[in-house]
Amino acid sequence: MNDIVRGCGVALVTPFTDGEINYKTLEKLVDLHVEYSGSIIVAGTTSEAATMTDEEYKEVVKFVIDRVNKRIPVIAGSGSNCTKTAIQKSRFCEEAGADGLLIVTPYYNKTTQRGLVNHFKMIAESISLPIIVYNVPGRTGMNIEPKTVFELSKINNIIGIKEASGNISQVAEIIRICPKDFLVYSGNDDMVVPLMSLGGHGVISVAANIIPSEMKKMVDDYADGNVKEAREAQLAMNGLINALFIETNPIPVKEAMSILNMCSSEVRAPLYSMSHENREKLIKEMDLFGLEI
Repeated sequence: MNDIVRGCGVALVTPFTDGEINYKTLEKLVDLHVEYSGSIIVAGTTSEAATMTDEEYKEVVKFVIDRVNKRIPVIAGSGSNCTKTAIQKSRFCEEAGADGLLIVTPYYNKTTQRGLVNHFKMIAESISLPIIVYNVPGRTGMNIEPKTVFELSKINNIIGIKEASGNISQVAEIIRICPKDFLVYSGNDDMVVPLMSLGGHGVISVAANIIPSEMKKMVDDYADGNVKEAREAQLAMNGLINALFIETNPIPVKEAMSILNMCSSEVRAPLYSMSHENREKLIKEMDLFGLEI
């Protein structure tokens, strides 16, 4: 089984200072997750890749891959609403040394399910890296139906899916009809244990930016048969997780990281700084969870 996520991967933020990428802070974050996370996902939604220039995108991907230096897997986001662009990005990531790719459903175009299969097939045939398909209809306006996931699972180097539809019935159907070795990861931090109870394999996590060891332990506990401990951990962290999504990701998690002196809370427009009211709610949940503020 090609589990390049290693149970719990962190969807890494990109730290900014005065509008520019802060590579000194990024280096520290990478080193933290090499120690505490199973893998690093760079240039995804949480990384704010959508607001990076082409040059910045390539620099960040290469920087993280080089800094990790094969200590843990690095999975690079290389999706686009343009198939040709996604192929170009995927080839760049492969040449840069990524261990795998996370490819989001094409957004805005609203293709058909047949179009989705063709899109991912064309990308998969252009590279040799393992691919995790990313389904997040709340962001893209496009859902990958279970029968479409099944068709994608027949493609050799499409090894799994990050499922962030929030629809546990859909997740169950994907696991039911897809091959046993097709990996299903939660894209929702509050649904990790429920997904794993159906046969899922772990999580690509936003919360792991601030609680990496706790998220990894929860996943590892469930995988090792410590179901009671994993269930209790999921319930204990869900208040914090809810607060991390009280506004559009990654606004709250960057605010939390700023409170913890990990990086600036700065996000790029059109994202905007967190409201005072929601910041107070976030601080309350961080305190209740036991984080040292």
